Amino acid sequence: MNTAFDFPTMKEEMQVVKLEIRKNAYYDSVTLMIISKDLKKLPGVKEALVGMGTDLNKEISHNIKLNSPELDAITGNDFFVAVECETEDVMKTAIAKVDELLNKKKEISIANYYPPTLESALKIDPDLNLALISVPGKYAAGVAHECLDKDINVMLFSDNVSLEDEKKLKEKAVAKGLLMMGPDCGTAIVNHVPLAFANVVSKGDIGIVAASGTGLQEVTCIIDQMGAGITQALGTGGRDLKDEIGGLMYNMELDALINDPSTKVILCIAKPPGKDTQTKMLKKIKDGGKPAVVFFIGGNPQEVEDMGLVGAVSLEDSARKIVALSRGETPVTFEGFDIGEEAAEKFVKDEIAKYAPTQKYFRGFYSGGTLCDEAIKIMIHQLGDIYSNIPLKPENQIENKDISREHTCLDFGDDEFTRGRPHPMIDTSIRVERIIREGNDPEVAIVVLDCVIGYGSCDDPATDLAEAMVKAQKIAESQGRHITYIASVCGTEKDFQGLTKSRDTLRNSGAMVMPNNAQAIHLAMKILKELENR
Repeated sequence: MNTAFDFPTMKEEMQVVKLEIRKNAYYDSVTLMIISKDLKKLPGVKEALVGMGTDLNKEISHNIKLNSPELDAITGNDFFVAVECETEDVMKTAIAKVDELLNKKKEISIANYYPPTLESALKIDPDLNLALISVPGKYAAGVAHECLDKDINVMLFSDNVSLEDEKKLKEKAVAKGLLMMGPDCGTAIVNHVPLAFANVVSKGDIGIVAASGTGLQEVTCIIDQMGAGITQALGTGGRDLKDEIGGLMYNMELDALINDPSTKVILCIAKPPGKDTQTKMLKKIKDGGKPAVVFFIGGNPQEVEDMGLVGAVSLEDSARKIVALSRGETPVTFEGFDIGEEAAEKFVKDEIAKYAPTQKYFRGFYSGGTLCDEAIKIMIHQLGDIYSNIPLKPENQIENKDISREHTCLDFGDDEFTRGRPHPMIDTSIRVERIIREGNDPEVAIVVLDCVIGYGSCDDPATDLAEAMVKAQKIAESQGRHITYIASVCGTEKDFQGLTKSRDTLRNSGAMVMPNNAQAIHLAMKILKELENR
């Protein structure tokens, strides 16, 4: 049964929120969140929300002023479409679009049979040996145990799993000789098959173990761009190197690469481990006998060098060094620019000349948590304070994630941004809205962005970001200001979105496109240094 309602909403412009409710009609949440994004692009639509009548969706409807007594009364079994628009014709167009997208999803589901249980999947293919698990956190450990009990390797995308459960899972996996990547493992390339958020990269002789998602994506893409390739890129989940877990999966994956004859050199990436775990890990790598680069994001590379291994100062630097080792060359530290220092200096000078006196702060808006973390750790020594939802210093915890403060660097993939919405690599709208809004801030000088392409990411994130930057720049220019946009694309030419195509799209919007995140951040730092001197 379909029911339609109209009700007023109090905003600056008088609009009407139109609501359609369909009782006992179920659709999966990710599909509906993506449909909400598509509806917002329709002419005449100011805001839209499509979903099931869960408590979370009702909370979101209140936050974006699409709530009503009728919507509050529905249950989690009921489907709704809420649209803020001007006319009934716009609502009819919106409903037609919803039905078109739902029918398309239904056609795909009919064409592709998805087994509802692990047992039914194994009946279809008894040789299945790896499961990618993405379920709510409270169910994740149980599903992972079930897979391990059936001798199936696990990539656990889900988060909100306790440390105690993680340790039990990994102890079981190690005892059975199985992978247990995760929880919160978003990236891996196993036997050259990209899993979850990952990129299409060339085969080679570099093996990688990483306790970070976009960090793993960034280094594999840079390696590919340099003409080298990988054997395996294995994830562990971000907490594996905590002393409570003790690097159970990291050590097992290292053993696999050390014993793999096709892996000539090894690259390790992680946030700084627990002290005891770090010592054991570095000793294992050294005793393994293969040349290795180790990059602890924000850690001290000298601790790695002291163990006779090669340390690194950025994700880019670690990729360059492992490629050098693969080629039998001596690795050297790189913190420069592919465009050269002279071109970088000219860009800085030209940009500073366009700023108004009020402009002095940096904003980093990231879809990748590791890239955001890397940016903060590179810049903190120069800037002193960088406010964030994942701050390096507790006192820099941003009070309101929706309001920037001085130098601000945000991970839009963090739980507080993704609650009730798809990850920003899947749906760019939350970053798009923020970029446009920042165009009104008289203190913003520089905005740095990542654009992550590849499997898992949306069809064309570069176009969404480019359009947002153009709109924000127009707002700033109307107020006598200019904003510098610096972007980098994490991806390869083999990704379906295309590395060059994505870079060109961003460049055509007026952004300065750098080869990777480290170079984007170093360029922003040069501008900020000159602003301080000014």
